[in-house]
Amino acid sequence: MNQSTTHTPSSRPLVAVTGADGFIGSHLTEELVRAGYRVRAMAIYNSQGSYGWLDTVPAEVMEHVEVQLGDIRDAGSVRALMRDAQTVYHLAALIAIPYSYVAPRSYVDTNVTGTLNVLEAARDLGTGRVVHTSTSEVYGTARTAPIHESHPLQGQSPYSATKIGADKLAESYHLSFELPVVTLRPFNTYGPRQSARAVIPTIIGQVAAGRREIRLGDLRPTRDFNYVADTARAFRALGEAGTDVLGRTLNAGSGREITIGDTVKLIGQVMGAELDVQQEEQRLRPEGSEVMRLLADHTEMTRLTGWTPQVPLEEGLRRTAEWFTDPANLARYRVDQYNV
Repeated sequence: MNQSTTHTPSSRPLVAVTGADGFIGSHLTEELVRAGYRVRAMAIYNSQGSYGWLDTVPAEVMEHVEVQLGDIRDAGSVRALMRDAQTVYHLAALIAIPYSYVAPRSYVDTNVTGTLNVLEAARDLGTGRVVHTSTSEVYGTARTAPIHESHPLQGQSPYSATKIGADKLAESYHLSFELPVVTLRPFNTYGPRQSARAVIPTIIGQVAAGRREIRLGDLRPTRDFNYVADTARAFRALGEAGTDVLGRTLNAGSGREITIGDTVKLIGQVMGAELDVQQEEQRLRPEGSEVMRLLADHTEMTRLTGWTPQVPLEEGLRRTAEWFTDPANLARYRVDQYNV
């Protein structure tokens, strides 16, 4: 079932975004509108008529957004979304790693079958470009660092395995049918609106709520954190780049590596709080599933598109903390609950 907002004709070029109601998708929608596009945005159908995080996007942006309630798992929803769009940015996915241990089949249905629906619709409709979303989790623990796009893929969780499957489907449609697809592989994106299942909102949310004893999982893994505005710019860069990016998979990351433990300390400094970290067993991944090291090599992305990260980690954390400390935003989170 689809539900769409009414819209008026526009001279702006039309692009489509799946997963536009989510964290990165809502920021990408803003980025595209501010760059002069009209966006047809898919939000997952729900009985409340909620548009997810798009409900918080400024009205002057939403004037250029047509929201379609639908489901990436439904081929009809996807086809309706993509009709007449010159580019589709495919972000819709189930992404929480802990929940992929609980409900792995739902990840196959959403991440693999949903991607197949996008690729098939693009092939049938003659869509000008598909920008497909991967994840740094497909690399698993780094064997060499920084991680180049040629690094082996390792399915260390059901989530990452389904994303590898989706990436390979996208690659196969380019090689088999010359579908104009390019894959963006973002490293650990963070910022306002991120789910509390991710580590930075988990820390900042607890501090913003007045907690000084922070409950976390393993503090040893390293991550390459990239601010959400930089990730959104990376998506647009691939949507606008020349044809030499087609068929490629490109990393977008900061090129800076930091442990989770040091991230806690940095957040404490940014928010002016002394923090005591307590490890909780339920927050630990299975030993073989934990990705211990991630560090991006974004050389190819920069070479082909000119994109580089602009927001240093300290500044990005400051912006994120400022957003979370707004009571209206913090009220959307259950900071005392472990979110899978």
